[in-house]
Amino acid sequence: MSAILYDGTAMLGRHLQRIRHAPAILVMTQTMPIVFLLFFGYVFGSALAMPGSDYRAFLVPGMLVATAANGIMTGMFTAAQDTHRGVMDRLRTLPMSRAAVPLGQALADLVTTAAGLVPLALVGLAMGWRIEGGPFAAAGAFGLLLLFRCATTWVGILLGLASRSEEAAGQLGSATFMLPLLSNAYLPTDGLPSWLRAVAEWNPISAVATAVRDLFGNAPVPADAAWPVTHPVAGSVLWSLALLAVCVPLAVRRYARGPR
Repeated sequence: MSAILYDGTAMLGRHLQRIRHAPAILVMTQTMPIVFLLFFGYVFGSALAMPGSDYRAFLVPGMLVATAANGIMTGMFTAAQDTHRGVMDRLRTLPMSRAAVPLGQALADLVTTAAGLVPLALVGLAMGWRIEGGPFAAAGAFGLLLLFRCATTWVGILLGLASRSEEAAGQLGSATFMLPLLSNAYLPTDGLPSWLRAVAEWNPISAVATAVRDLFGNAPVPADAAWPVTHPVAGSVLWSLALLAVCVPLAVRRYARGPR
């Protein structure tokens, strides 16, 4: 275990150095959620009237969760880039734990995401969003966001390692933009057709968004929704742990095997 942590920390440093030498990518990934927040908040917010709730207070937690879900896209693209440019082959020849390379990527993504949530939350506060649930509940909400980001990043790493090319990974990663739209991240699901509402409420993003809103004190938990949404904290933790339990060993195994 100590060898995995040591080698993983070394790979974490590699990825952080990589980000430092490519600041444009970092700026783009950090500013795009803010742009979407402003767009949805002021364009949709001016057209929507939510009974008993301000739309921006509803939107900001959903946008934080959508940002966490973007771990699929960033994890996929980074892993595919290293795989198809021969970086993974070189790293595989080094005497280090096979889990260290994907672990280092996941840790680096978690660090940058934690830093990126700060300006996004500050913009939300400037737009009128407030944390009403107390400091411990708010800390729990941010903890759920980071746990979910870690899970989605491992999903992306697995898909990136299994991708046929960088282009294929980029196209598939871009398609993950649809996942928050099929959830309650931006709009409540109670107005959807029954079949589409069931799909949206069993989307892990819906459980995490509901849990974060509840912990921040921004919106009550729906009483007539699917189980992960009516029990959002438990649903969020279970979804995240299930994704990690499946994707971590598969990603490590895929990296160790190399391209086939």
